Amino acid sequence: MNLTPVGAAGPLLTWLRIIAASLVLLALGACSTVRIGYGQAHNLLYWWIDSYADLHDGQSSQVRQDIDRFMAWHRARELPRYAALLRRWQDMARDDVTAEAVCRQYDELRDAWLRMAGQAGPPLARLALQLDAAQMAHFERHQHKRLEGFEKDFLRGTPGQRLDRRANRLRSRYETLYGPLTRAQEDLLRQWLARSPFDPQQTLQTNQREAGELREMVRQWQALPPGPARQASTARAAGDWLASRLPPSQAADHPTAAVVRHGCELFAALHNHTSPEQRAHAERVLKDYESDLRSLGGQD
Repeated sequence: MNLTPVGAAGPLLTWLRIIAASLVLLALGACSTVRIGYGQAHNLLYWWIDSYADLHDGQSSQVRQDIDRFMAWHRARELPRYAALLRRWQDMARDDVTAEAVCRQYDELRDAWLRMAGQAGPPLARLALQLDAAQMAHFERHQHKRLEGFEKDFLRGTPGQRLDRRANRLRSRYETLYGPLTRAQEDLLRQWLARSPFDPQQTLQTNQREAGELREMVRQWQALPPGPARQASTARAAGDWLASRLPPSQAADHPTAAVVRHGCELFAALHNHTSPEQRAHAERVLKDYESDLRSLGGQD
């Protein structure tokens, strides 16, 4: 469930986010079918990594092999979990829901992210250790570009214009699930967003700091003596860093947990104001996604 603001993350987690967004979060925010998106995941992941790291020919072959292994693991181990989650969401779609129930779904998605982070840590650390000075400079330029995009999306314009952009983006995601929203539902969405604890200026500053920390972390890895110990320690560190990219559970004592809790409350409030027809639409959408995932995972 898309309960958190978009950040300016580095390339070492972008390909995970593509999968997480296009597979797990697809049920609430996608613009294409699951089968098409998943079928193109190998190429999309490679393109995103290359756009950040400007891969050399030798690196390209290894990255493609790593993507193939990751996707094979994901198809076999994660797709059945996602299909079961979508099955449960269909049952939930028929009735009113509480914010607590919605947040439990977020925690399940977060667990999926942690599993992917653990799987992706070793190959991403291996790639980070291979980046040369020119690639690090390219990496930094791309980070700045993403930070500028965040600033444009969330900080430019009047407060009303910024709220309009956020409301339009979120309305589109909800309409993927429920079909067209009514004017009253759109007003409800704007009211909840206006009360959101999400602070874009603070988030931008955090993203800027973390972008620099990521570059410094990679440089520290590269300065370690070569050998199995370096690969093992950097693989663990990469997995831990990826795991920390998502906000904690809504029950955690952490500032961003308030954003997650508010997202749960917003989703529950909007869902509880949907019509029987909109809920039936949501159930059909979720069922179609479940069917796609089971087919992709060979569960038909």
